[in-house]
Amino acid sequence: MNRIALFIALLLSVLAMSSKSHSQDKFPVLEGPYLGQKPPGLTPKAFAPSVLSIEHRDGNAFFTPDMKEFYFTRRSKDGKWSLVVFKSENNRWHESIVGPRVGRPILSPDGKTMHLGKNYMDRTKAGWSEVKSLGPMFDRVDWGIMRLSASAKGTYVFDDARSNDVIRISRLKDGKREEPKLLGKHINTGKWTAHPFISPDESYLIWDSERVDGYGKSDLYISFRQQDGSWGTAINMGNKINTSGAERGGYVTPDGKYFFFNSPISKSNSGIHWVDAQIIETLRTKQ
Repeated sequence: MNRIALFIALLLSVLAMSSKSHSQDKFPVLEGPYLGQKPPGLTPKAFAPSVLSIEHRDGNAFFTPDMKEFYFTRRSKDGKWSLVVFKSENNRWHESIVGPRVGRPILSPDGKTMHLGKNYMDRTKAGWSEVKSLGPMFDRVDWGIMRLSASAKGTYVFDDARSNDVIRISRLKDGKREEPKLLGKHINTGKWTAHPFISPDESYLIWDSERVDGYGKSDLYISFRQQDGSWGTAINMGNKINTSGAERGGYVTPDGKYFFFNSPISKSNSGIHWVDAQIIETLRTKQ
């Protein structure tokens, strides 16, 4: 090999090593459960702060039932929203973009349906189907569904940004979808009542709202299902969860271990936080 060829080979090797090092510095290697993050205790902390909510606004997070895919929505600096996924392959997490954000995505408990407000996608062998409509019962011009959450029984709870910010419920009875009904005043009280999450077994409902008994902007609230089937009083989830900022988009992981939600990480940005789901059982004693 002549000197010029040797020089070029050495230069390319240095550039490759530099590029690889820069890439690793910019995007850390994530290995193990929960993107390799150390689980929190009963005090919430930011989730995966080395890769999330740094240059973007990340939120609305959820896992697949097998805990091998982690989805969330992202708003870039130019204001565009997208749906992003981290997939665990050979115990290492890799990031990719699914597509533009539609509604506030969240999975059904069986992981086969991704609800997108008034729309949805089905899980297929190749990934996700095209976006489909839930039909005229939900695709109404006077409703503005942001987030629709489903229980294991197929019960839907969803918000409505165009009707004074309320939450409705629709059950399956004998295989037929019932017309949605407003939940009670103890839930539909305050401003910005939105982003509901119903537990798979329908034992509790979580949502966010701005109320006079809150800590600032929108707070997270929880209501537990009573023995007679009604929903109990709305309980503020407390000052460990809620701050003077806006807390939104509550969600419990499929393994039941952690509670995820959106909360401010700075004056100008909101990020994904998590905490031990034991906090829910503690609140259950206050109903």
